[in-house]
Amino acid sequence: MFLSLHRPKIYIRMTKKESGYRKSIEEIEAILAKIESGETDVDELAAQIKRASTLLQECKEKLFLTEQEVQKIMQNEEFRV
Repeated sequence: MFLSLHRPKIYIRMTKKESGYRKSIEEIEAILAKIESGETDVDELAAQIKRASTLLQECKEKLFLTEQEVQKIMQNEEFRV
């Protein structure tokens, strides 16, 4: 899968990092669905919330690093024009 930015010549190929991001989001959604449906036992609740919190932090970090990388690419591309 490719992500096209506003400039047509710039593409970012999805890497394992993004794939991991996607899997983390899916796991967070599964945890939320389980909690919302009432399937989560009270004994599991804290562990599930802690896991979701950890995944959210990892996703935030991946987004931040990706944003930094894209900005760096965009700056380098502007010098080539």
